[in-house]
Amino acid sequence: MHFQIPESLVELAKKRIEGFPVEGFVRGGGPESPTLLLIGEAPGEYEAIEGKPFVGRAGKELDKSLEQIGLSREDVYMTSPVRSRPYKWREKKLPTGEHIQKKYNRPPTKLEILAHAPVLDYEILQLDPRLIVTLGNVGLQRLLGPSYKVNEWKGQLIHHPVRRLHSLESNEFEWTQESYTIMPTYHPAAVFYNPKIRPELESVWNQIDQYLRNSGD
Repeated sequence: MHFQIPESLVELAKKRIEGFPVEGFVRGGGPESPTLLLIGEAPGEYEAIEGKPFVGRAGKELDKSLEQIGLSREDVYMTSPVRSRPYKWREKKLPTGEHIQKKYNRPPTKLEILAHAPVLDYEILQLDPRLIVTLGNVGLQRLLGPSYKVNEWKGQLIHHPVRRLHSLESNEFEWTQESYTIMPTYHPAAVFYNPKIRPELESVWNQIDQYLRNSGD
């Protein structure tokens, strides 16, 4: 059965992020009892257009990682701390020599993460995942705070409460009463900028596979 966030929550999230330089809305998706809950960063250009997570180049890399451990998109739930594409305008020079203004992806801000916090809070609570895999620093720090860095924690199992919004009127996070099992790894797009990390990335996915096997998939 496919898990979906309520339409009322979608409308709330869209309203809370009004006025920010973002576009589109990606609902995320996957089964009600996923093998993994994958938490990325924010949608990019293609995700915003299609309304689906990880459909661009990074999505193809993620598919390879899942295939490496015998999983597919149908086995996992994909989401992110921010569900609309954060963008910035920048000048681009065309082959003709003409200069145009173009939207480029950018990391989400703290306020944008707060705006969409109720969506991720709902997904974590309802899905109650056996293992959360954070892809990049944004997802990791959304759950565990700014002191956590992927470079230091990649491949390590962390059993800990996660941060959730104190209330809809609040700009503060609090800790959940429940603890969750989290394994951080690189965002799949990281290999485009630093191809040398690919062996590390593959090693972490092997550790994810090992955990799933040992915990009785």
